[in-house]
Amino acid sequence: MSAQIPDLFCLAITRVGNLVTVAFNKDPSPIKLNLSVGAYRTEEGKPLVPNVVRKAEQLLVNDQSRVKEYLPIVGLADFNKLSAKVIFGADSPAIQENRVTTVQCLSGTGSLRVGGEFLARNYPQRTIDIPQPTWGNHAKLFPLAGLSVKTYRYYDPPTRGLNFQGLLEDLSSAPLGAIVLLHACAHNPTGVDPTIEQWEQIRQLMRSKGLLPFFDSAYQGFASGSLDADAQPVRMFVADGGECLVAQSYAKNMGLYGEHVGALSISADVAIRVESQLKLVIRPMYSNPPIHGASIVATILKDRNMFNEWTVELKAMADRIISMRQQLFEALRARGTPGDWSHIIKQIGMFTFTGLNSEQVAFMTREYHIYMTSDGRISMAGLSSKMVPHLADAIHAAVTGGA
Repeated sequence: MSAQIPDLFCLAITRVGNLVTVAFNKDPSPIKLNLSVGAYRTEEGKPLVPNVVRKAEQLLVNDQSRVKEYLPIVGLADFNKLSAKVIFGADSPAIQENRVTTVQCLSGTGSLRVGGEFLARNYPQRTIDIPQPTWGNHAKLFPLAGLSVKTYRYYDPPTRGLNFQGLLEDLSSAPLGAIVLLHACAHNPTGVDPTIEQWEQIRQLMRSKGLLPFFDSAYQGFASGSLDADAQPVRMFVADGGECLVAQSYAKNMGLYGEHVGALSISADVAIRVESQLKLVIRPMYSNPPIHGASIVATILKDRNMFNEWTVELKAMADRIISMRQQLFEALRARGTPGDWSHIIKQIGMFTFTGLNSEQVAFMTREYHIYMTSDGRISMAGLSSKMVPHLADAIHAAVTGGA
């Protein structure tokens, strides 16, 4: 191995997630590997802008009639209409019956924040239950929006799967009408999703308790490769006619990370009145959203050929991640690494909860120059076929006593 990294420095970067990439960038090792970033990378380790996104952007640039005027408070109308169809389905009864209102927001985070503040102002229950664990920003943004945060059991460390019984018990004991945050697919950070049968049990329980579902949909199409399959849990809740909130992001599935393109959709019988209240939240927050990224998305979604091209490119990204999971699993099995590593191929989406502890993570960073968060989460999108053996060697060494 190349020169070792000092122990104290290694421990610091594994305990503070936002230092991981900084430390990675400073590491001169030619075999270093950064598996902490929540963004897609190609087989060559490069960021990817889908070809269809570049085409759409070029069409916009070439259109000399386009101007840079402010959008309305709720954003680009075409973008909102088409985004609702992407998540709810083009033939959704909720859309056809005008029970949906959609506003353009600043990516997924902005959509969650607007939704949270809307609920804090207008919904009688001001508690939101979030899964344990969940994306770190959830626990930070909802209190700032005016909601109290509680957690419900989700991940089961011994099985590295879903603690379904604990989830049901905690939701059963939630206050009547409580808001419940749900990951639509590809749960971050665990990669553990309920089965469709389990989703149906969750839906029935929540509706019987009057709990309000608030979906965070950051990875539609990016998990399974199918937009429809990844939206199925959301559509199950919308189909029963009950109220539902959904925050969408196009960061991952269109590679529009820096454009901050997102939407908040609310399915409710009072959709028209909801929009006016959303405007009251948005106006003093950021006035109106940016036009460029939303125009790219709308251009793709309203053109059949471009939409189809997007779905093909999206599936290719999802398939590469699935392939990385399979290759890593097989590499660990070939090395005889102790333990059951089948969770790597059972989990879905960008992230895998490996089950490695902080000491093992620190060892892998120090000895193998592999960077990840201290909880053992790795981004499968940051892995390549070339680096799978290196990662498998590191995990094997960490598990067999190197750490």
